[in-house]
Amino acid sequence: MTSPGLRPRRLTLLATAGALLAGCLLGTAPSATADPRPAAVTEAATVVRVQTTGPADKRFNIILLGDGYTADEMPAFRADVDKHLNVLWSTEPFASYRSYVNVWAVEVPSAESGVDCDPGLGSPRRDTALDMGFWGGCDAGSVQRLLTVDSGAATSLADLVPGSSGANRQIVALAHSDTYGGAGGTFATASGGNALSSLITPHEIGHSLGKLQDEYDYYARGVAGGAYEGGEPSSAHHTLLTAEQMTQQRAKWWRWLGERSESGGVIGRFEGGMYSTKSVWRPSKHSIMKTLGYAFDQVGREVMTQKISAKVNLVQAHAPNTATIGDDRTVWVETLHPVAGALDVVWRLDGGVLREVGDARTLDLRGLRLARGTHTLTATVTDPTPFVRDPAIRASAALTRTVAWSVDTEVTTPREPVAAAFTGHTGTTAPVGAATVVYADTTHPADRTLALRWTLDGRPVDTSRNDRDLDLRTLRLRPGTHTLSARIDGTLTSLTWTVDAAPATGSYALSRPLRTVHRPGRPVEYVFDGPFTMKLTAGDDREGSAVSQFRVDGDGWQTYYGWPTDADAPYRFTPSGTVIDHLVHGKLGTTRAVPWDDATPDYGTHTIEYRTIDPAGNVSAPKSFLATLLPPGAAKP
Repeated sequence: MTSPGLRPRRLTLLATAGALLAGCLLGTAPSATADPRPAAVTEAATVVRVQTTGPADKRFNIILLGDGYTADEMPAFRADVDKHLNVLWSTEPFASYRSYVNVWAVEVPSAESGVDCDPGLGSPRRDTALDMGFWGGCDAGSVQRLLTVDSGAATSLADLVPGSSGANRQIVALAHSDTYGGAGGTFATASGGNALSSLITPHEIGHSLGKLQDEYDYYARGVAGGAYEGGEPSSAHHTLLTAEQMTQQRAKWWRWLGERSESGGVIGRFEGGMYSTKSVWRPSKHSIMKTLGYAFDQVGREVMTQKISAKVNLVQAHAPNTATIGDDRTVWVETLHPVAGALDVVWRLDGGVLREVGDARTLDLRGLRLARGTHTLTATVTDPTPFVRDPAIRASAALTRTVAWSVDTEVTTPREPVAAAFTGHTGTTAPVGAATVVYADTTHPADRTLALRWTLDGRPVDTSRNDRDLDLRTLRLRPGTHTLSARIDGTLTSLTWTVDAAPATGSYALSRPLRTVHRPGRPVEYVFDGPFTMKLTAGDDREGSAVSQFRVDGDGWQTYYGWPTDADAPYRFTPSGTVIDHLVHGKLGTTRAVPWDDATPDYGTHTIEYRTIDPAGNVSAPKSFLATLLPPGAAKP
């Protein structure tokens, strides 16, 4: 539907879980005259490479725009970008596939600081580059937290990134504001400095890239949805089927049923979703599409893995195959390189698997001693990720690609000199984490195979099956800093990486307890006779923002954000939770998202775990403490 109250070229976007009125996709109001804003904006803009993993036309590009940041406030924009990205990289599948993503920041100073109608309709209009504003663009008929952006200006700024297009990018516009707000759809918006704003970004990309639906059970905040009345939803993560029917029909998320959910609990059948409280079911209790701060559950993660992978080609380059080749040369493929695991390569000759080749990226045909005549050679590249179980997704172009060559033993390959050199590799300017797959690609002479020799702290590393990808997890690195090198055999050409194998440190601070209990073999226990607060702090000796996470009683890990009304305030636990803007935060024990969820107080003893994820992707081992909340009138010895 169209919003009549929006100013020309103002775009309102699909709402976020816990952020906005849900499900509204509002179009751009038509402009009677040409809008001069985009041209003026682009003249003042600077494109900054934040993360480059390859050519823009071969990558999924996330383009971050800032609005309401003056020239003097650009450091604040850069800090907000860093915070949002580190939360995104701590969220699967973005963590595993960040190597498929280029990130760009387009810096364009605004004449005035802040954005329109922040926080109220009576607040000033600001002269800013992207004309962002709360209240759906200062529309009294909208809602305060609906944060919009000038679509023409945003598109023009994104077009400054060469090689990017609407087909291979996601635009995220950050407003210079601490007020809660955002939106998603074609574009995503968020306030840059609010406690929850960085949690909105992965949820919004879930909408726009994954086409995932909201899983919460209300349309307008504070108003419970009714019963769902439609047919079987097309949504991959909503159903009317029972668990038995899903299994019998091999439908929806039947392959994941009964498994521990990445967002807490188990994958099953939970009532509510698509803005209805009843008669429709979702896979898990509180995935990121229902409650900000949690992970994608396996169902959403599988969809997102497919969608991210579909933006790129697993085979980035290969030996020429437009004409018949001879058997007197090498044949090669260059693949993408997920952070969390190498891709599989299977070579076949006339349909038979060449098992002795293993996962090699280069095949010397001379060693095959082919029978005279013509043969068909293929290389099939597949992503073996455990995030995908659906065979149809695994076999799709997103996760499987095949290259074929016609080989004729009568053809002679002309010899052309090719210098040994690296053509692509994991970035060397920032440390890599201990769970990273580091890669290096080289040039491809037709008459020989360039082998790589890897060393860690000066000692050789075995890469006999695939010397282009080194999974550092297999080395079981001791905590600390290490030096990794790759050298092209027979040359002095080499690369060196610093390996950060020390996760960020994490600590907690609690409000004053009634008493503290120390027992041998158990975590320290803090006893409270009322609400208490917890502040988590992450510290790292490297640049970038580390992410803190916590979970209660083994439930899903939740990104720590402080408190919804103040990022610097500690998280507050209460027996039944605290209602803020019609959502519930901080219920100790069983989680509660909306006021109509079960509010039964959870007294007694609870285990609270915490951990950190640093910019290199290292995840610290969880630590824990016990929190005991006494019911009213309980003895207080």
